[in-house]
Amino acid sequence: MNHKRLWSWLPVFAALALLLAACGGAPPAQAPQATEAPAAQATEAPAPTAAPAATEAPAATEAPAPTAAPAATEAPAAAEPGGKLTILYWQAITILNPHLASGTKDYDGATLILEPLARFSETDELVPYLATEIPTVENGGIAEDNTSITWKLVETNWSDGTPFTADDVVFTWQYCSTPETACTNASNLEPIETVEAVDPQTVRITWKEPNPNPYISFVGPLGMILQKAQFENCIGAAAISDAACQAANLAPIGTGPYKLTELRPGDTALYERNPEYRNADSVFFDEVEIKGGGDAASAARAVCETQEVDYAWNIQVPKAVLEPILASGNCDPVAGGSFGVERIVVNFSNPDPALGDQRSEPDQPHPFLTDPAVRQAINLAIDRQAIVDQLYGPTGYPTCNVLVVPAQVNSPNTTCDRNVEEANRLLDEAGYTLNGAVREKDGVRLVVDFQTSINTLRQGEQAIVKANLAEIGIQVNVKAIDAAVFFSGDPGNPDTLNKFYADLQMYTNGPDSTDSQAYLSSWQCSEVNSSANQWNGNNDGRYCNPEYDALFAEYAAEFDQARRAELAIQLNDILVNDVAIIPLVNRVTPQVKLKNLEGPTYSTFDSVLWNIQEWRRVP
Repeated sequence: MNHKRLWSWLPVFAALALLLAACGGAPPAQAPQATEAPAAQATEAPAPTAAPAATEAPAATEAPAPTAAPAATEAPAAAEPGGKLTILYWQAITILNPHLASGTKDYDGATLILEPLARFSETDELVPYLATEIPTVENGGIAEDNTSITWKLVETNWSDGTPFTADDVVFTWQYCSTPETACTNASNLEPIETVEAVDPQTVRITWKEPNPNPYISFVGPLGMILQKAQFENCIGAAAISDAACQAANLAPIGTGPYKLTELRPGDTALYERNPEYRNADSVFFDEVEIKGGGDAASAARAVCETQEVDYAWNIQVPKAVLEPILASGNCDPVAGGSFGVERIVVNFSNPDPALGDQRSEPDQPHPFLTDPAVRQAINLAIDRQAIVDQLYGPTGYPTCNVLVVPAQVNSPNTTCDRNVEEANRLLDEAGYTLNGAVREKDGVRLVVDFQTSINTLRQGEQAIVKANLAEIGIQVNVKAIDAAVFFSGDPGNPDTLNKFYADLQMYTNGPDSTDSQAYLSSWQCSEVNSSANQWNGNNDGRYCNPEYDALFAEYAAEFDQARRAELAIQLNDILVNDVAIIPLVNRVTPQVKLKNLEGPTYSTFDSVLWNIQEWRRVP
């Protein structure tokens, strides 16, 4: 089956230009570095005497001088199989166990080594990987009463030469269903009652209740299978604390087309062809190098201008910088689907350092962001259209929704038109009065720390939001954190998005499946991040709403697909209307590749490296 689809950039530009429109019903659309911004260092501006202009972003008419693109060994020009494929991620890989990861770069790095039972193609279709076929009711793989799903497994070996069997699938469930392991994808396995090996090449999953989403587990980037022999002593707290398990997390044995030869966390991952891969003879490249570091603009230049590397990920740069880079004629953008929604997460817990170990714990309520009037005022003050016009251009749409794909669940009910007058009225009515340029109530000043990853475009977004909120008497101190730190799952680092030691934070995320259940589960009370789950829950904002939980339970038990779509929209609307989260931009950010590299496609619901075994160089 041919799953290749390459989007030409000019039609994308034309289509996007026609669609830059309404916030609520815009068509659907993770996180780069700002030059010269110190990692994890907050900068506090003095209180302004007059509100700055609301829609002025930093000028970006001229591309900044590139930080040196990380050196990559030369790629062969010939079309003969072999040689090295060089890939540039300006966010460097830090861990290769995807079940303990929280950053896309780590999931992507693991994709070369580990495999799920099936992946999503660029057409949003499930494609078998470690399964021989996709189970359905028609082929007998899904029980007619929806209580179980049975997967037939391919006969293949791990890269160490030992056979892959159903026991490895059973083990992966046991590993991640143990709460103390603190798997970041535990919600995808929560509906499971049992996983059993029917025989070495057959595994049956039985659900706790009849399941309307039988592909929630072991599919896509969150469903990769671990080798039991390597990880069997790593269940529970040992997953992170044990030295042997730490080593396994950095160098998993896999069934995929490549195996790891070296990982330098925060820098480079080197891979070589896996001779035990079932289709090893069809894999074109002998080696792959994923180099991390630099920034998105210099990554794009390394492909499109200097042609030092073959492929660069997530070219999230201001439009005035991106357009001339793409005009070089040496590269093709790879775009389509939705890269996810850029959003601001509101911290419902108190990040005050004075709280010590209780900082940002869910039982410590935020002093003013728990007030709906403050959250609504912030939402009303933000100028999404300015963010798109000045920074994203045709690589993003303003959106009010956190759930935008598939199209049938993109809510038509929400609005997010900018209204500074109404924002000020809400704060006045709630008793927040101006003291100089900053509002306060009962001695508590509306001053927020706003953090995100280091990236020119993101710092531009921060600047616009800071100016917007100054207009309503809220002072914003911006903080930029190195992306490798911000998106790491390191429980010992205070600057991760999981710990969220700030009031607001910004990043991009999206569902990993055409069914939204696993994605929407992230805002349940049970998913709240805390020290108890090593900050590896999915609810980094610590939002807890019994109404949301009750509606989610109804959604999870609903089988009628039209009704499921209605409930998904209602869940989105609760999050948006309660301002648990502030959606900003539905992103269609491109990757870029050399013209002689064939194979890369886009995937809305999977890794952009989902079909790397098919990539090849052409004359």
